[in-house]
Amino acid sequence: MTTLLEGELEFKFDSDCDVGKYDEWSFYRRNSQSRESFQHAAGGSKAVDFVCVSQSVAWLIEVKNYRKSLFPIPSSLSDVVAQKVRDTLAGLATAATNADDVNEKKIAQSALSSGRRWRVVLHLEQPAQNSALRPTAIDPAALLQKLRQKLKFIDPGPQIVDVSRKCPGMKWTTTL
Repeated sequence: MTTLLEGELEFKFDSDCDVGKYDEWSFYRRNSQSRESFQHAAGGSKAVDFVCVSQSVAWLIEVKNYRKSLFPIPSSLSDVVAQKVRDTLAGLATAATNADDVNEKKIAQSALSSGRRWRVVLHLEQPAQNSALRPTAIDPAALLQKLRQKLKFIDPGPQIVDVSRKCPGMKWTTTL
């Protein structure tokens, strides 16, 4: 079992997963071959928080925790997630051959292997709302619809989860 932290959230990944905190990879932050980082490639690139490879699925996991504060929420959270997914896929394609770190290269190669299915998950924690009409600050159904439109070529069924709600096939648990 691999345990990784993202802010106040603890993610425990099953032992059959190859997982990495992609936005902290040395390849993304700094590559010794080019003396630059993929983060600054082509005017700047974004990154999802975790890449998790298990059996026939490669999971791209973005984490947003607004439990303590709703600000700053991007005007279009779906655009932010879609950009991070796109840029991460480009980064994985490059890391599979150019990463210095053997584990990062292995995860990238495994994620890109033939027959692997991509899944996109937004882990979204929201503050409690005291309104029956609007129980959450961000409407998950509307956000999910936008994510489906933007990510349909990568994952036609992206998911939004939180500590109390999982999606089918998830290979991790999350606690506060």
